[in-house]
Amino acid sequence: MIQLKNNFTGINRTELLEQMTKNKYDLLIIGGGITGAGIALDAVTRGMKVALVEMQDFAAGTSSRSTKLVHGGLRYLKQFEINVVKEVGRERAIVYENGPHVTTPEWMLLPFHQGGTFGAFTTSIGLKVYDFLAQVKKSERRTMLSAEETLNKEPLIKKEGLKGGGYYVEYRTDDARLTIEVMKAAVAHGAHVVNYTKSENFIYNNDRKIIGANVRDVQTDKTYEIFAEKVVNAAGPWVDQVRGKDYSKNNKQLRLTKGIHLVFDQSVFPLRQAVYFDTPDGRMIFAIPRDGKTYVGTTDTFFDKDITHPKMLSSDRDYVIKAINYMFPKVKIAQEDVESSWAGVRPLIYEQGKDPSEISRKDEIWESDSGLITIAGGKLTGYRKMAENVVNLVSKELSSAHQKNYKSCQTIHLPISGGDFGGSEKYQLFVDHKSKEAVSYGLKEDEGRILASKYGTNVDYLFQYAKKYKELEQKDLTPFVYALLMYGIEHEMVVKPVDFFIRRTGSVFFNIGWAKQWKDPVIDRMEAIFNWTPDQTAEYKADLEKELRDAVIPVDQQ
Repeated sequence: MIQLKNNFTGINRTELLEQMTKNKYDLLIIGGGITGAGIALDAVTRGMKVALVEMQDFAAGTSSRSTKLVHGGLRYLKQFEINVVKEVGRERAIVYENGPHVTTPEWMLLPFHQGGTFGAFTTSIGLKVYDFLAQVKKSERRTMLSAEETLNKEPLIKKEGLKGGGYYVEYRTDDARLTIEVMKAAVAHGAHVVNYTKSENFIYNNDRKIIGANVRDVQTDKTYEIFAEKVVNAAGPWVDQVRGKDYSKNNKQLRLTKGIHLVFDQSVFPLRQAVYFDTPDGRMIFAIPRDGKTYVGTTDTFFDKDITHPKMLSSDRDYVIKAINYMFPKVKIAQEDVESSWAGVRPLIYEQGKDPSEISRKDEIWESDSGLITIAGGKLTGYRKMAENVVNLVSKELSSAHQKNYKSCQTIHLPISGGDFGGSEKYQLFVDHKSKEAVSYGLKEDEGRILASKYGTNVDYLFQYAKKYKELEQKDLTPFVYALLMYGIEHEMVVKPVDFFIRRTGSVFFNIGWAKQWKDPVIDRMEAIFNWTPDQTAEYKADLEKELRDAVIPVDQQ
């Protein structure tokens, strides 16, 4: 399970919840996405006693279903969201330095065509302002390309009307693993966090101030009381539902929008350069190569359906395919070429009369009469700064109430779990070394490279699992799969097969054939480890099968 302080990995969820009822925390966080994880890490490193509960798996909501970019939001310049661009643009490099195993620079091509969203002048000025606001280092500042140079970067781009392109740096990330690594860093510093535990209602004192929450372990249906001086609602798309349990809910509200992404094999869509491009209706979306695949998105439509399981519709799929064929006419993408997909919901602050893509991505923090602090809106890129702002407020109120001083924010130069390389420039040398070392543990060199790239400085744990499996001389898995699974279970609180195949490995999205190949052996192994009942096994198997089906077939065509 998530590695606890003093390398104690043997505790189970029930024992942890029992322990949490015996503590009085400074801060209880509701929500285990990137925002909640960031708040937990910031607060615990300032000296606070921190607890966090998540009703699903960590990162199961928006934080595993984004465009998987730590980016500054170039298009927000057109909406004059200067502060948003300035803040999140500067955060990109911080997020990268603190975890280069989950975030990496990605050169982005912005082609401009006759009559398109951007022209030569607006692209040049926009990217220059972007570089200035985001304080982009010299080696990553934008350059402007001719039409010929643009096609040399990516020959699949539409030639008709092409005027040139801008070339600039964004940062690609694994959003779910970023969340998990931030969460593990919080735990390593002493935070108590648990997934599949839902906050049911609040506990109040005689002054009608919140002093904790009743929570329910959704795996066992057992309830627990967790007490804390302050409670933060970081529930993402569920922020309003959590606020609805408090008597003092104000009139602010969220407006949810849905975005979907499609994944194609490189044999079908051989994109070699990340591209940010116009759609036929004047929006802009990304096409990004990743690990032998190309993924494209996102859509932006208002959403009022089941936020727990947002899914691709045929209209979503067709919109993205139309956009691909518009900008990359040579590839001739068809419906049957879709290898996988995902859909996510963005929790944005409601602004009357605005279209989905026009609603601001800025975050807001507010406090109710009961003392409940809520944070909503914002972008993945800005998670660390959002957390700092929330914990500044918590620190101020706790210090005032108890005459206790907490440290200032510690996270600007704090490596997340697996990110302690001594600087991003040492990351590649580390991966090269570990990929060769992996052979001595019964792994192939390319498997070692995958593990070192994904798990960073935690990779030795996975090597030890691989060695153990090889010594057991078992045949149901491989040392590589066994290492992934056992590390997920014993260090990352994997509870269900979908946790492993979606949030911990990303295989349902980016290697669906691998997920299908290993789903039955992995489920059998998990069943033996967790001692599931036949009903539980059937339920978890059905959940995974549904995820695999929904990734390929739109729900309205099933």
